[in-house]
Amino acid sequence: MINVGIVGGTGYTGVELLRLLAQHPEVNIMTITSRSEDGMEVAELFASLRGYVDLKFSDPAESKLTECDLVFFATPNGIAMQQAEVLIDSGVRIIDLAADFRIKDIAEWEKWYGMQHTCPGLVAEAVYGLPEINRDQIKTARLIANPGCYPTAVQLGFLPLIESGLVDTKQLIADVKSGVSGAGRKAEVHTLHAEASDNFKAYGVPGHRHLPEIKQGLSNVAGKQVGLTFVPHLVPMIRGIHATLYARLGRKKQVNLQDLYEKCYADEAFVDVLPAGKHPETRSVRGSNICRIAVHRPQNSDTVVILSVTDNLVKGAAGQAVQNMNIMFGLPETLGITQIPLLP
Repeated sequence: MINVGIVGGTGYTGVELLRLLAQHPEVNIMTITSRSEDGMEVAELFASLRGYVDLKFSDPAESKLTECDLVFFATPNGIAMQQAEVLIDSGVRIIDLAADFRIKDIAEWEKWYGMQHTCPGLVAEAVYGLPEINRDQIKTARLIANPGCYPTAVQLGFLPLIESGLVDTKQLIADVKSGVSGAGRKAEVHTLHAEASDNFKAYGVPGHRHLPEIKQGLSNVAGKQVGLTFVPHLVPMIRGIHATLYARLGRKKQVNLQDLYEKCYADEAFVDVLPAGKHPETRSVRGSNICRIAVHRPQNSDTVVILSVTDNLVKGAAGQAVQNMNIMFGLPETLGITQIPLLP
């Protein structure tokens, strides 16, 4: 059994992580920390976990995190970096679901996240936890930087095109929509029901903090810097990511793109390439760890349109974290995360 701890289990990502780990046959949840809810029964805050999680939230200072095999950080940005060194020095492995270790350029990270990085020494060691790209490195990692929700959908969508060298990597476009749970479980005006319902808007057009993360990942695959226009949108649904991606084909215009994608993801349990001509829907992945992808070439032009959908709380966060845990501890990669999507 893997003895795990969760730091910050009171947000949407935290409760999703609890839902998955509580059903995992090889996991023992030892401790869940929360300063604000110290002493409260987990099932009192999240009634959906009643009968599945019999624990109380505890103050991080009094928890048994150093006795765990693995600690998940489901915390706001800037928390994991304050505790990572102590835990790793104690032999504990870490999966950070926030952004503290995703971007290798410290100055770039500090610019986008507006704070000083307190643990730069571990950034170089951290493995970016996108299994479809970094599976071998994840196996032996002590510290995993779990990808963001937008970056997961965008990178998986573009990956086959960039690996094959078929497209102009200087002019990539990602037009991406997210449900309101992506903003977290906190009181903010823009996510109030009266504000977000019956409304649709773009935000972060001048620059979004997930932009450097996506560019870093795609540039690593391309072997050179890519050019990316990334525009996120907020849509009136609770959960889900829909990425509409555009790229311009280069010289090899007669390639079979459907075949390219099917071959690229043939052995990936959590990437589903739809038949030619299909359009994935966010509800087709709700509550699951699946990314569904469709590839189109409208009017047989030079423009490729990729549609990529995920659940932002599962493949975009907690599910991918459990997938990484399985890889790190030599378990079957799909163990505990094969839930069928919820419909309706």
